[in-house]
Amino acid sequence: MDALTLIREVFAPLAGKAILDIGCGTGTLARALTEDGAAVTGIDPGAEALAKARTLVPSARFEAASAEVLPFGDGQFDGAVMLNSLHHVPDPAKALAEAARVLRPGGRLVVIEPLASGTFFDALKPIEDETAIRAAAQAAIAHAVAKDAFACERDLTVERWESFADSEAFFTRVTAVDPDRARAIRERRDVVEAAFSGAAVRGEDGRFALVQPLRIHVLLPRS
Repeated sequence: MDALTLIREVFAPLAGKAILDIGCGTGTLARALTEDGAAVTGIDPGAEALAKARTLVPSARFEAASAEVLPFGDGQFDGAVMLNSLHHVPDPAKALAEAARVLRPGGRLVVIEPLASGTFFDALKPIEDETAIRAAAQAAIAHAVAKDAFACERDLTVERWESFADSEAFFTRVTAVDPDRARAIRERRDVVEAAFSGAAVRGEDGRFALVQPLRIHVLLPRS
């Protein structure tokens, strides 16, 4: 099961549901959920990403905000998603608490996070080592469940495969998420090229494949 399929399953039927996309980036997930009939609100701290999201999904609502301080009242959303965003938040525990606050009774939070493993991670590591922040995100989820802030309804790991024409396509992909990575690529070109070559598997089509394990939690806030 891929991440989008699971999100659709958790919130089905999506038509008319108020869904909050926390860390929406350029709006890819918001577009998919909007096409399914959801009323999507996205938040992100990045002005450039939000500008792209507004162009991509003009029918959705986008706000500049951090996950730790959501600009919404209590109980405004039927569901919330954090797709590859929790590990970028300086205080992931506070972000989880804020997500719970803005959900209506019975609303679910879906958190999808990359683990510090897999060949995609191996290729990314010399560009930006996310070992610590990825671990911190998982620890925050575990702590929230352990202290009974959430019931964990599902906890599963899936593999996301991506293929690239060459290393340059991979570098374009990872700098789109964080433009600051371009400097590391420039300064450590030989190292990052070697990491990509060592991690990627070349297929019969000539493209290079990398795999990233994703851990998915479906969380129900405790009232």
